[in-house]
Amino acid sequence: MTKENKVVAIQEIKDLLQDAKVVYVADLEGLNAARSSDFRRQAFKNNITVKVVKNTLLQKAMEQIEGVDFSEMYGTFKGNSALMIAETANAPAKLIKDFRKKEEKPSLKSAFVQETFYLGDNNLETLANIKSKEEMLGEIIGLLQSPIQRLVSALQNKPETVEAKAEEATPAAEEAAAPAEEAKTEEAPASEEPKAEGEAPAAE
Repeated sequence: MTKENKVVAIQEIKDLLQDAKVVYVADLEGLNAARSSDFRRQAFKNNITVKVVKNTLLQKAMEQIEGVDFSEMYGTFKGNSALMIAETANAPAKLIKDFRKKEEKPSLKSAFVQETFYLGDNNLETLANIKSKEEMLGEIIGLLQSPIQRLVSALQNKPETVEAKAEEATPAAEEAAAPAEEAKTEEAPASEEPKAEGEAPAAE
């Protein structure tokens, strides 16, 4: 590879790494052409960029990235290396695990996820279980919505409860009012019939 080609290759890697929050370096050596193509296809479906790189060029590109010190990962750059860039924290790990059901490879060399470095294939399970930002937001939203939903449900049921209580109270009020009316009728004195005008008093 000429010097010019190296410069171009390093720039391509830098473009992938710039502002990347999820960076994996895996070993794909041992996958045949068909399985390698299948791995890339599955990666594409999961919005994962896969690029086989030379270790020296990968390290040089990482050294030029500002804001992140990737030096912890350099010791894992041996043999075949494939750079994996994703938006979802656990997506590359899940993809690697899925392929490992039938193959010995890919294997994880190292990863930079959520501002933390993971070195070695023994971290694959941990990475696969990391919740994505979307999953965490979904859980938070669910927790926030739960009390609101209970409140809305209570408010929706309250008018029905009030109406039911009002309906129960109405017959009772009517029953209480009825004896009172009867009592008033009984207490009222009988009225005397008025005398006709011009009626003469009874003779003694």
